[in-house]
Amino acid sequence: MYKVLILYYSRTGNTEKMAKAIEDGIKTSQEAHVELKYHIKPEELESFDAIIIGVPTYHHDMTSDMKNVFEEAAVKNINLKGKVGAAFGSYGWSGEAPRMALEIMKNKFEMNILTPPLLIKYTPDQTGLRKCREFGEKIIEKLTQKD
Repeated sequence: MYKVLILYYSRTGNTEKMAKAIEDGIKTSQEAHVELKYHIKPEELESFDAIIIGVPTYHHDMTSDMKNVFEEAAVKNINLKGKVGAAFGSYGWSGEAPRMALEIMKNKFEMNILTPPLLIKYTPDQTGLRKCREFGEKIIEKLTQKD
């Protein structure tokens, strides 16, 4: 059974709605156990097969909480090489934070990333939530392809 982490930050609740819908998509598979978390110690990241980062874009950047997780993992030499990585987030006008998270996951941690990131403008509507569930299903597909 695959262990999947959805680590997210949500100030307005939009990214949280996305995270829960992605979780629903992952749960359609009997092959994965998913954990939805708001905070995690960097050392815990190694215990997951897939790490999905939910980060909204504020002021053309990702939140400091998410930056800190990446920075601490790098300082502690946390090995994420080959793990599946994906990113998603809501945005108002630019949406680059999930792209930045993917870049770090790919280039710094050598993760096997799912591209492109899932971006939803403002609050996810029913169409957006359906895209989130489909994104969760794609994560399971990527996990099963890497074996």
